[in-house]
Amino acid sequence: MTEASTPEHVPAPQTEIQGQTLVAAEGQSVPDVADVLIVGAGASGAAVAWRLAQAGFSVVCLEQGRWINPSLYPTNERNWEILGRHDWNWDPNRRRNPEDYPVNDSESAITPLMFAAVGGSTIHWTAHAPRFHPSDFRVKSLDDVADDWPFTYDDLEPYYDLNDLMMGCSGINGDPAVPPRSPRPMPPLPLGEDGKRMAGAFDRLGWHWWPSDNYVNSTPYLGRDACNYCGPVGFGCTRKAKSSTDVTYWPEAIRLGAVVKTHARVSEITVGSDGRATGANYLDREGTVHHQAARSVVVAGNGVGTPRTLLMSKSDAHPDGLLNSSGLVGKNLMFHPYSITTGLIPDLSETWKGPMGNILMCQEFYETDLARDFVRGYAFQFNRGSGPVNTSLGGAHEPVKWGAGHHEDFAERFGHVVTMAGIGEDLPELHNTVTLDDKLTDSNGLPAPKVTYTLSENSRRLMSHSVRSATRALEEAGATRIMANPLLRSGGWHLMGTARMGEDPERSVVNQWCQAHDADNIFVVDGSVFVTAGAVNPTPTLQAIALRAADYIAHEREDLKG
Repeated sequence: MTEASTPEHVPAPQTEIQGQTLVAAEGQSVPDVADVLIVGAGASGAAVAWRLAQAGFSVVCLEQGRWINPSLYPTNERNWEILGRHDWNWDPNRRRNPEDYPVNDSESAITPLMFAAVGGSTIHWTAHAPRFHPSDFRVKSLDDVADDWPFTYDDLEPYYDLNDLMMGCSGINGDPAVPPRSPRPMPPLPLGEDGKRMAGAFDRLGWHWWPSDNYVNSTPYLGRDACNYCGPVGFGCTRKAKSSTDVTYWPEAIRLGAVVKTHARVSEITVGSDGRATGANYLDREGTVHHQAARSVVVAGNGVGTPRTLLMSKSDAHPDGLLNSSGLVGKNLMFHPYSITTGLIPDLSETWKGPMGNILMCQEFYETDLARDFVRGYAFQFNRGSGPVNTSLGGAHEPVKWGAGHHEDFAERFGHVVTMAGIGEDLPELHNTVTLDDKLTDSNGLPAPKVTYTLSENSRRLMSHSVRSATRALEEAGATRIMANPLLRSGGWHLMGTARMGEDPERSVVNQWCQAHDADNIFVVDGSVFVTAGAVNPTPTLQAIALRAADYIAHEREDLKG
């Protein structure tokens, strides 16, 4: 990294301006016309903001959520588990913060999960950070399903590396499941006794395993503390050991001149008579409408929020919604279906110690095997045990017994469980959609998204296989009791595919550089551009794609700089 790209991680000053919270460097003002206007301050929006600010573009970001002081995350509270089920819930329909919009998921087999704030859902994620496989970009060529991506793993690799440095990756080289790569900036997190137990089971079965790549600090990194293994990493990190973008990319982007307007809910991306973007209209906390002018717009709202914004942005030039001449905005929604299989291993104890979802991973069943009754595959992630409240409520399984046998059931589970989460590759299907609901609205009267999603037969078979495999591994590890859930309904953390990329404007929304086919000064950089889903967490991949798109803008679109 260059000296200019090393984050200082200083707190961002905040001042009230025109009813919005402006987050900017000392003395920084909002340009009347930004070179680049970013919609969304999460994983991808933050990466683009940093990279373009570094290249000298004036950058303004509109974020409907707030800037959260890490000291206010619930992980230091004694009632953190209660807060995690209510105020800090992953599901906006249950959380119902003022900045959230509701989602109609009544016709979806999986509940979409997201978080509105500077940092977006990286505040809530467990920071498991594996990369896609080279095969994930070529599923049509290899397996005759879905489509190939318009670029390869090799094209994305330099941006994976850059993102690892900015976010801070803990891991170790040598994984036989993926290509050789640059060393991580930090060593891997310890496996713990539960991880060692599972690694031994996999060795005896002859299955792949490897320590997980994590955007959780195993050592102090760039002014942020190392993980103290407290456990509830999914609800933010008061030590800043977990790499959410509010403590990685954004402080550096702001230092370089980027500006964030929080509590700014975008209602429409505006266009001129030529159909090209002119900026965006947004509402502040009081419901007052403002306009931010810009020479270009980058949409980074996630796989549900982005199609919602594009479909709301109808005009004479875009009568079916912005960038929707192909009719594909909101189509091909992909989640990652999750199976959850939990084993109770009596001679393990205190399995809650350490980051919740970051022990090791198994990719034995990742690629297509013609001997199986499904195409593509799945990976296993490993979750540690939870606190007493979530243990009692059962997590993805039946709650602890009430009445007779309650204490015995709780004692059998608490501190003795290891969970194998099977993350399956979802394939794109046109009938899985995000549309605008004709009745449900947010607090400003804007139409809420409606998610329609059916689990495919291929995914159903894949999930069933993952439960059988997990059961075998947990039995090998010494589990005396196993609980299985073949589909976690509340598992829609990964939102992909609803503004897909490709070279044919009739079969895609953006090109390989994330530039819209219908308007050359609009870019989409979040998970909605994914062509296929892979079988690993998408965040490092979508951030690498965002950085690649930012470099294209910086090097090829000087016309967008004022």
